[in-house]
Parts: sequence; C-alpha cells; structure tokens
Amino acid sequence: MIAALLFVTCLLLVGVALRIRFGIFQWLYIPASVIAGMLGLAVIQLAPASVGSTTTAIAATLSDWPNLLIAVVFAGMLLERKPAEHRENASNVGREALMVWIIVLGQTACGLLATWIFIQPFYDLPNSFGMLIETGFAGGHGTAAAMGEVFAHESIALAGGRDLGILMATVGLVYGVVSGIGWINLGARRGWFPTNRLDNLDKDTPRLDSVTSDAASPPPRVPIGYATIRGETLDPLLLQALWLMAAFGIGMAMQQAVLMAAAAADGWFASDTLRDAANQQLSTRLSLSRILDFPLFIYTLFGGLIVRRCTRMLGCEDRIDSDSIGRISSAAMDVLVVAAIASLNIAAVATMIVPFSILAVVGAIWTGVCLLVISRWVLPRDHWFELGLINYGMSTGVTATGFVLLRLVDPDLDTDAAENYALAAPLSAPFVGGGMLTIGLPLLVLERVPLGITSLVAVGIVIAMIVVGRRWQQTATV
Repeated sequence: MIAALLFVTCLLLVGVALRIRFGIFQWLYIPASVIAGMLGLAVIQLAPASVGSTTTAIAATLSDWPNLLIAVVFAGMLLERKPAEHRENASNVGREALMVWIIVLGQTACGLLATWIFIQPFYDLPNSFGMLIETGFAGGHGTAAAMGEVFAHESIALAGGRDLGILMATVGLVYGVVSGIGWINLGARRGWFPTNRLDNLDKDTPRLDSVTSDAASPPPRVPIGYATIRGETLDPLLLQALWLMAAFGIGMAMQQAVLMAAAAADGWFASDTLRDAANQQLSTRLSLSRILDFPLFIYTLFGGLIVRRCTRMLGCEDRIDSDSIGRISSAAMDVLVVAAIASLNIAAVATMIVPFSILAVVGAIWTGVCLLVISRWVLPRDHWFELGLINYGMSTGVTATGFVLLRLVDPDLDTDAAENYALAAPLSAPFVGGGMLTIGLPLLVLERVPLGITSLVAVGIVIAMIVVGRRWQQTATV
C-alpha cells in the first residue's frame, strides 16, 4: 500500500511538471493525472526483470483503488449539493437507463450480426462467439472470468473463451481511454461542452497560445474552501473529510445489510440440482443476491444524501462546506485516474486474432456511434456529451474509464451527468453488461435458435429502443 501510494505521488508530480513544461498537453486538454497514469502504465509494463515483482505488486494494489475511489466521489456528490429537483430529473434518469440498454444490447446485436455474416462463413465458431463484445467491452475482466465457464459449457464449447473475453476487456480499456481523449478534443472544437471549465481547470498552467507570455505569471490565489467550525474545536478541513467518511461508511453499511438480507432470502430457495459450473453461473445471476449486488458507489451516493438530510434535521447543515467537499472529491478523482490507467492489464493471450479483430472493430464503431450520434438523440440536451462519456467508458471496460473522461470535460462535476448515471445504474446493471441476460443468452437461446434469427431480433429491439429514446427526448421539458 505504501509503495503504491509513493508511486502514485511521484507520477502525479512528474505529470504536473510535464503539463506545465509542454504546451501540447494543454492544447489536447490532457490533465496531469492522465499523463501520470500513462507514465505509470509504461513503467509497470517496461520494468526490468529485477524489479518486475515490485511493479507487479504495485499494479495489483492499484487495480483495487478505482472501485473505492469512485465510491468516495459519489459519497460527496449529494453531500456536496442537493440532488436535482427540477421536474425533468426523473426523465433524465430514465433516458440514461434506456441509453445504457441501447449501448449494451447494441454490442450484443452487432457481435451476433458480425459473427453471422463475416465470421461463421470462414471459421467454425459457436453462435455465442458474438457475445465477446458485450463480455469484454461492457462487462470487463470480471464478467470475462465468469463467462469463461459459460463459454466452456458443452453446449457452446468455445475453446479459449475466457482468454478471448479478457483480451477483449483489455483492448476495450486501452481503446476507451485513447479514443475518448480524441472524442473530447473533437467535442471541445465543436462546442459540445463548455470549454470554460477547462480554462478554470488550467489556472495553474498557461494555455498553448500564451505559453511564452504568461508562463512567468503566477495564477491568482483563491480560497478552495471555507471554515465552518472554529479551529480550536477541530480542524475545519478534517470536519469536511469526516462528513465524507460518514457518507462512505453509511453506504458500505447499506450495501452489507442489503446483501445479507438477500443472501438470507436466497437460502430459502437454494437448490442442489444445478451441478455444472455454467448453470451455476446462470443460477447465481438469477439470485436475489446477484440482482441486488449493486456497485458500492450507488450506496455511497445515498449515504451522502442521508448525511445531508440528518444534518438538516439537526440544524447543522451549514457546517457542510460544499467547496471543501468538492475539492476532496476531486482529489480522489485524480488519484482514481492514475490508478485506473497505470494498472491496465495489457498482457493477454492473442488467439483467433482475425475473428477477434473483426468483433473488436465492430464494437469500437458501435461505441463511437452511440457517443457521437445516439447519445445526442436520447440523453438530456444540456449534458448529453458529459453523460455520454461516462457511458462510453462503461461500455469500453469499466466505469472508472468513464470518470477518467468525465474528469477532462467536467472536472468539478458541475453537470448532473454523474448523478444521472448513478441513479440509472440499478435499472441496467443487474441485467446487461455482465448481468442475467449476459449469462442467460448463450446458455438458453444462442445455441438453440438459428443465429440469423437471434441477430435480426436483437437488431430490431435496439432500433425500437432508439426510436423510443429519440421521441422521449423530443417530448421532454428542456
């Protein structure tokens, strides 16, 4: 833990120095945390054998950080500010949930269609091969590991399915970060988000067009937070950290309580009839424990709301300083960015490279279409790009990637994008992207129904959802 913390510290300091020194990073809107993460990835992957075990241990430690740091960010979200109370908020959350279904089911539909038309005529592969896009891109490494047992089932018999899934997840992670930065630069030049946020972010460094003239000018000093308690009672910044820790702790307690209750309920309906590993995976996805096993950040989001409501009831809501909470959350976000990028696992077994590459290209095209076209049709008009970036990261690996991208365009979480994403997650997470449908389709449908039929049905469902989403946006209050 200490070695990983020192490693991240060094990376961030070097990242800040490089961003100040080289104007190209400012022009590309690449923050110091992303530079630091890329440097960390290079160090971990290129380290000589003599220190390889140390860097491997650091990478393993960093890989556990993003899930916790995302939970910290969400703990401060409703603690820092009240949840949106405008009437269209429910509509925004609903359309975000629909957009996730469009993205993930679209990955399945595109994968099945590509397998049917381009792959099976030349390769003897099962229908379920088309699930690899959703398995790796939307599901990530965890889903790839679980789907390995499904792909190995005798009805599918996809040799190397687990390795292919992990490779797809790794490709998705790297592609999501690199291409996402490209889309952000395109969006900045097309006016898809207010670039003045980036100007505020860059007060510590000059813009590219003023590197020579303003490099020696120190930025104006402004307060980043205000004391809400006397210093002799408790350090004011520590008080804000305690509010955030309380929200995080309440979220963890809520998650454990829900999972314990669900496990107790599942115990009443336990069955010993499912012997093979694949059907056990399906049974697990259908269990109440799996359905209610939402990510920790969803619970910490409501933990922050509970803390704010409690302080309001006790008459001490003014002791919460939103600026300080926001800065602590931003610090967690920066460390998250470094950990998420530096710990990328790019070592995977390259097998069946041609059909795999076909699916990877198809998946990349679909995620781009979803971000640049369909998101604008479905998501809230005032922050469609910001919310689309979170979905883009989610659909190419992990939610952490989405927040890496969001950090570039909305560093202070000024929009409702992150809040909408969190509130909509329970409407999709148990079912797609590693949920019940992901596990169930190969076992129950794909190897029992002709691939052409399932492909066309899946495409039809996705098109119908896009039409519904576009009409929903047109009728929503702006």
